[in-house]
Amino acid sequence: MSSKLMMKATNKLFEKHMDKYAPVDPLYEEYTDDRGKKRRRKREIPPGLSARDVKILKSIKRRAHYLDKGFSLCGFQFGWTFFIGIIPGAGDVLDALLNYCLVVRKARKADIPPWLLRRMLFNNAVSAGVGLVPIAGDIILAAWKANSRNAALLEEFLRIRGEELLKLEAAGKNPAAVVAGSSTSKNKGKEIAKGVTQADAQQVKPGSGKAVDETIPGSSPVTPNSANSSGKATTASGRSTGRKSLKSWMRPKKAPEAGDKGRFIENVDSKINAPTTSK
Repeated sequence: MSSKLMMKATNKLFEKHMDKYAPVDPLYEEYTDDRGKKRRRKREIPPGLSARDVKILKSIKRRAHYLDKGFSLCGFQFGWTFFIGIIPGAGDVLDALLNYCLVVRKARKADIPPWLLRRMLFNNAVSAGVGLVPIAGDIILAAWKANSRNAALLEEFLRIRGEELLKLEAAGKNPAAVVAGSSTSKNKGKEIAKGVTQADAQQVKPGSGKAVDETIPGSSPVTPNSANSSGKATTASGRSTGRKSLKSWMRPKKAPEAGDKGRFIENVDSKINAPTTSK
């Protein structure tokens, strides 16, 4: 009797720690309604993205959900990769191929940088390597969920891409010109918009995939050669981008450090593993 209780307690402790390292559902989030009941809804798409990026992100989030968390049984979520992994030998190979073809290869169409692609491939490599370990490998693989991790990485990257587009346009900058501009050691760390440096923009590529006649919701496209009556450049909304206020000149500025990867992925693992907050 005591051995059974000990085994039950051990299993609960193990499940608790495994859930801590499992990524959140890339497609749905839980929230508490007015009656105190937990419900789920689809996660919102970050603003400031082109139609191409929105389509890619929605597709990857949906695929990752069904591959990793499409089914639920007794509180345990699993997807098609669980059933595929049951097949000895061939299941691990097929799982790795599906992870790449359905998620990583699709993400490459979003014009992601090489270092982000390498990180996604690393997640797939861990998934394939752990899957070869009998029994324990299948348990760890169920918690690792490489597809959900890669979907979270892409969503975080595109979230920052959208933020930078909106910030650049609010500052009267042309995102396409900023990305195409040359970056030297002198100006790559220079802040060209609030919280955006030249190096950041060239890494993240705000506005990537935007069609010529496309209007991104929430953005304020810069009108070429536009000026108001005082001769200051303005955005399409008429916002002046010329003279700065006295406070802005007096406020001390701290130059951001320009890293090889821009602002992205400061601590993305904690964002992937962070519990979903109720709204």
